Amino acid sequence: MSDSIMFHDGNRRLQDRFDSRRISDRVEEKLTRTQFTADDKAFIESLPYFFLATADAQGRPDCSYKGGMPGFVRVTGPSELAFPDYDGNGMFKSLGNVLVNRNVGILFIAMHGKPQRLRVNGEATVRDDDPLLAETVGAQLIVRVAARAIFPNCPRYIPKMELIEPSIYAPRPGCEAPEPAWKDFADFKGYVHPRQPTHKG
Repeated sequence: MSDSIMFHDGNRRLQDRFDSRRISDRVEEKLTRTQFTADDKAFIESLPYFFLATADAQGRPDCSYKGGMPGFVRVTGPSELAFPDYDGNGMFKSLGNVLVNRNVGILFIAMHGKPQRLRVNGEATVRDDDPLLAETVGAQLIVRVAARAIFPNCPRYIPKMELIEPSIYAPRPGCEAPEPAWKDFADFKGYVHPRQPTHKG
């Protein structure tokens, strides 16, 4: 059985086909970790967004954008991070998947300033009684991720972009976020669920 936390037989078959097993093993040896560094924490907590990959009980994947004000994702332990679930479209595609399949992949990516990427694979839990709820403006649930593998990616294909301003919908202390326009569209207006009570800050 492989002692790799990064690679399985499918990865290995392609690595062997393209003669990239040596570099893959070296990247795992030198860059992959199971605990966040101080630089990881600073990078994660500086970002206003990330991408979350989940899968349902049958392994069918889903990928979602998650956004907020910088600091909305927190490194809460040596191998743990937490982020809030904010009001959305009510489909619960990502978090519903987590309830039946805890495996997640997270991509943190900076496209402004110095291009940078960090990936976190692990297991997630969703809680409505997490202590962080009381201090997280706009959160209706808290997701905690126990990291199995933390690793940077080469940023060479990241385009350089400019961050103009944060989303007006991102929860923040002392500011009531407006409702998105789509909730008032004729096709949806009579079907929208009420907002859940959240911490106001």
